[in-house]
Amino acid sequence: MEDLKIFSCSNEADSFTKEVCDSLGIMPGKISRMKFKNDNNFLQLEETVRDKDVYFIQVTTPPVNERVMELLIAVDAAKRASARRITVVLPYYMYSRSDKKDQPRIPITAKLMAELIEASGANRVISCDLHNPAIQGYFNINCDRLSAQNILETYFKEKNFDNMVIVATDAGSSKKAYKYSKFFGCPIAMIDKRREGNDDRAIASTVIGDVKGKTAVVFDDEVDTAGSMIETANVLNEFGAKEIYAGCTHGVLSGPAIERIKNSHFKELVITNTIPLPKEKELDKIKVLSIAPLFAEAIKRLYEHKPMGDLFEK
Repeated sequence: MEDLKIFSCSNEADSFTKEVCDSLGIMPGKISRMKFKNDNNFLQLEETVRDKDVYFIQVTTPPVNERVMELLIAVDAAKRASARRITVVLPYYMYSRSDKKDQPRIPITAKLMAELIEASGANRVISCDLHNPAIQGYFNINCDRLSAQNILETYFKEKNFDNMVIVATDAGSSKKAYKYSKFFGCPIAMIDKRREGNDDRAIASTVIGDVKGKTAVVFDDEVDTAGSMIETANVLNEFGAKEIYAGCTHGVLSGPAIERIKNSHFKELVITNTIPLPKEKELDKIKVLSIAPLFAEAIKRLYEHKPMGDLFEK
């Protein structure tokens, strides 16, 4: 892999980048980063990338806008250093929830991010479990969408639950829940949410399906403030679920999320390390699985011009 170079765009991405490189048996690319006194970012690639296959890994820990600039500057540096191909690796795609114009006079920021990444000089993007799969179509360059589905399935299969039920948090997530229920060969249930009065917030009111005395497992693409997830757990507990677990790809865990999870009915919340979990947010209830080997495999296949279809969502 002499022509392959993998760089970390930020200090926060160093750990994930090292995991990827360890899986591939190579060293991370040498890069120096600093900030001038006027708050402008500066970056220098400390090894040649001329005619190389270059990958930039960036995580989206706060401040997210800082992470965006670090990424764009890194890509521009590689482009101006005559890299053969530049691939951006975003385990969690920034601004992914701003994916449509559903209110007056608002932006579609997920589309703007795609345009900025393209304009900086990237030739390809690799991400994982996009909040809206349509985000792939925002790019005029190739965008590969990996999935943590197999990682989560493997983890929960090893638990060998008796009397298991997969729970969809709402009608919109029922398709994903059905895929998991088919894998585990177990029934599916769904939380019924209703809107009350003029409040736009949906209230979980009942369960469609049988969860009484069963081990309920909830799957979702991300958990942010954990409000909806905790509401789901409360309803499942009310309707007699024996144990409640959750599996999510992205552990955003912002605001009151950690306190909510700590005091919740969940026995365990399983996430991947698409977003690094800081020490202050670690809980016994939170289990982190590494998704770095999956990204390493995707990079290896791209480098070797091999198919990637089985790495995508089933």
